[in-house]
Amino acid sequence: MKNIVVVGSQWGDEGKGKIVDWLSEQADVVIRFQGGHNAGHTLVIDGVTYKLRLLPSGIVRKGKISIIGNGVVVDPWALLEEIKEIKSKGVEVNTNNFIISESANLILPFHQEIDEIREDKAGKSKIGTTRRGIGPAYEDKVGRRSIRIMDLRSEKNLDERLESVLVHHNAIRKGLGKKIFQKNQLKSDLLKIAPEILKFSQPVWLKIDEFKKQKKKILFEGAQGILLDVDHGTYPFVTSSNTVASSAATGTGCGLNSINYVLGITKAYTTRVGKGPFPTELTDDVGELLGKRGKEFGTVTSRKRRCGWFDGVLVRQTIKISGIDSIALTKLDVLDELEEIKMCIAYDLNGRKLDYLPAAVEDQLKIKPIYKSFQGWKTSTSGIKNMDDLPENAKKYIFAVENFICAKVSSISTSPERDDTILVENPFKT
Repeated sequence: MKNIVVVGSQWGDEGKGKIVDWLSEQADVVIRFQGGHNAGHTLVIDGVTYKLRLLPSGIVRKGKISIIGNGVVVDPWALLEEIKEIKSKGVEVNTNNFIISESANLILPFHQEIDEIREDKAGKSKIGTTRRGIGPAYEDKVGRRSIRIMDLRSEKNLDERLESVLVHHNAIRKGLGKKIFQKNQLKSDLLKIAPEILKFSQPVWLKIDEFKKQKKKILFEGAQGILLDVDHGTYPFVTSSNTVASSAATGTGCGLNSINYVLGITKAYTTRVGKGPFPTELTDDVGELLGKRGKEFGTVTSRKRRCGWFDGVLVRQTIKISGIDSIALTKLDVLDELEEIKMCIAYDLNGRKLDYLPAAVEDQLKIKPIYKSFQGWKTSTSGIKNMDDLPENAKKYIFAVENFICAKVSSISTSPERDDTILVENPFKT
């Protein structure tokens, strides 16, 4: 038995969907452990495209058990809509293959509304959230006033919990000049869908313990990227959860000894959605080319991603923070047309050389990248499945990345197609 955590080593959008899908075929159980429906995975299987937001990637595979852990915030209406959508494509979702933690916290309509209100009022200081209520839902969780899935079992309990949370939210809404939120209609709406949600509800920590005893292979599926971690990312331009590998334990209810391997998904260049520091961002023709060839638009929001050179300093830092054993290098083929390829190997902050990203956002916005240049290969790598078949300059670039970040490259993705992957090492078999 080997249990693997998959995390993004940059700002998200690294191509986790394809890698997680490949790993989920070998796993018995696939678990989401943080985030919400603000992060998406796109899977292409036998010509059919699946866009998942809350459901774990294992749901599209027969014979797999998919779980949403307690660390995820769940919009119940969005979840039911996603289940309906995936069923329309012939995928089975039932109580045998899908479980939600009874301790998962709910995203409710007033969370999304306050998310939108804050972003609109922030002006130039806006964070660039997806406006789906993720942050406000996590705030209520930490504030001990959240509604959890288990609260849907009792009308009396739900009424009391809604009363508590709306005291807080309606005070804020009044201060912002907005109408107060009415409890009774929301309670009625929640009770209406409660049976559909509760039938999937179980104590996930207990199920994981059972799976461990049965020696099942578990894949912990992270969303977003480590640089969006609320503690270790480019704060305040981050998400509201911990995206590092160790949160797989707290977000599901298992011990750290349940994790045997951490795989970091890493794009061969760098992208970012929304606001915030981005030292290697390219606003020139090269940046446009990367965006066009890489089809850099968000799965959930369709927002255009900012593109830039590979930032080795950042990836080396996230590898250390998250205990990454190896990386899966994705989208190598996007670089095929470039004459010159650059990698950031240090930063300049007011004449001082740094080998790490400083924590203060004002410093992050000031730093200038120091690059090492590589000659491009100017030939297609698309669909290559063997390392020996790669152009020499592509191999030099890969080895340089590997040496600089101090982690091995265990696989290389050469197209969006699942089978177009160079496998150096299988995490489940190491």
